[in-house]
Amino acid sequence: MTDGAEALADPQNTEPATHTVLTRLREMIVTGEIAPGTRLRAEALATQLDVSRTPVRSALAVLSAEGLVLYNMNRGYTVRAVTLGDIYDSIEVRARIEGLACRLSIEQGWTEEGLQPLEELVARGRAIVDRGEWSEAIEYEWYDCNWIFHRRIHHAANNLVLRHAMRMTILYPVFGDAVRVSPTVAAHVPPRARQIAATVPPHIVQSQTDHENLLAAIRAGDGEGAERLMIEHVLRTKARILAIATLR
Repeated sequence: MTDGAEALADPQNTEPATHTVLTRLREMIVTGEIAPGTRLRAEALATQLDVSRTPVRSALAVLSAEGLVLYNMNRGYTVRAVTLGDIYDSIEVRARIEGLACRLSIEQGWTEEGLQPLEELVARGRAIVDRGEWSEAIEYEWYDCNWIFHRRIHHAANNLVLRHAMRMTILYPVFGDAVRVSPTVAAHVPPRARQIAATVPPHIVQSQTDHENLLAAIRAGDGEGAERLMIEHVLRTKARILAIATLR
């Protein structure tokens, strides 16, 4: 994560080591680096990640609450198999929670100090898009910016229950294009749809425009408008997957 992003990570009441392990394990699971059905042994993971077993055990408990891993008294923790239907469901729920976060953030009131980093993120995203070029590295750069933009809105809502609920929807990567980096989605998408384009993809152009419209609504204090725009913004991911995915 870029500078400042670590401060926006959840849950906030855990030790720094647990933050690091949780972030890494979550990424390994949602990208398929750790396959569904894999048993997660704290000792082996601690060795792999070069940490003690305590932060690993804490992270596994959080991932279990989020639904990414399952716990059985006899087998311990195993990675849950996520279906395409789960992905759709998580996007639907996430859209409503993100929309609520937008409205609540406006009701809480944005200060100029709080708006400045949001505006800088939108400007950074626009600069990336306006370059016109695209690659895996540029994609990661844009999605990193996207992730922090959304997280700043979540935190501005000042609602811990909302942030906990948001984590329950992380069944697909929020740090990259789900069509490419989510194994669950990729399994139902033709190879050509997963290729990196040489120019900025249309869905990124649209997402950047959405961010700019959201920023304008937030600055105008339009809670209902911002909520509607955010719901539409998040649901575009589901619509895009539905348009190219095939059930097998």
